[in-house]
Amino acid sequence: MENELKPLWSKVFSFNWKFGLFLILLLCIPRIVLVLHGNVIGNMQFVGIMMLIMAIAPFIFLNKYGRKKIGIKKPTNNLWLIIALIIGVVFSILLYFLGEAFYGNSYENWYNYIGKSYNIPLEIDEQSKLVMFGISALIGMTFSPIGEELFFRGIVHSSFANSVGDRKASLIDSSAFAIVHISHFGLVFHNQQWEFLLVPTLIWVLSMFTVSILFYVCRKRSGSILGAIICHSSFNLGMTYCIFYPIVAN
Repeated sequence: MENELKPLWSKVFSFNWKFGLFLILLLCIPRIVLVLHGNVIGNMQFVGIMMLIMAIAPFIFLNKYGRKKIGIKKPTNNLWLIIALIIGVVFSILLYFLGEAFYGNSYENWYNYIGKSYNIPLEIDEQSKLVMFGISALIGMTFSPIGEELFFRGIVHSSFANSVGDRKASLIDSSAFAIVHISHFGLVFHNQQWEFLLVPTLIWVLSMFTVSILFYVCRKRSGSILGAIICHSSFNLGMTYCIFYPIVAN
């Protein structure tokens, strides 16, 4: 059987669930800490560095065969790239309406809380808001979709899949993805103190788990990790639009 890991790493690891767990602990714990710190200071620039590390992890650990196995290859079904784009936008908008229905303009609304990290001025003209939205959308559509999908739906998923199969592996990588996102919303920094929002967090985590499963479906159906990246990217676009327009307008 051909090894997915580069010779240096194959001396230490096997490409299985133990390696996947190692990667989750190695990168997700610092990621959570950086996001929580970013919520305190209102700046997520250091999180971008972690996204970059996640993106290059497959190129550090895997050989050409391994990178192809995790989906770094041309899509086999281009129609699913378009479907992935639609799925991401639709899910992000549905999540906006869900937050509005339950929590309105409060900090218990996930998009409202996450939007504070964008530092959108209270008094901002439409031209400036459009520019700021464009920059934020571009960042949101590149850094986290590429980094997180190459990591969660790529190297982590495939390492677990080697041990437990694709279906169970998708549940594992989606669970890890959802738990990591509690640092974005759930454990919130409000009025200069930390607060855990039990019910909103459960809704948010379940939503992140569900959308993560959809990212995997897009990867599988398109035959490439690009399907997952596009779905994730369009989700972030929809989320950023909702934060800048309907939420800011409130």
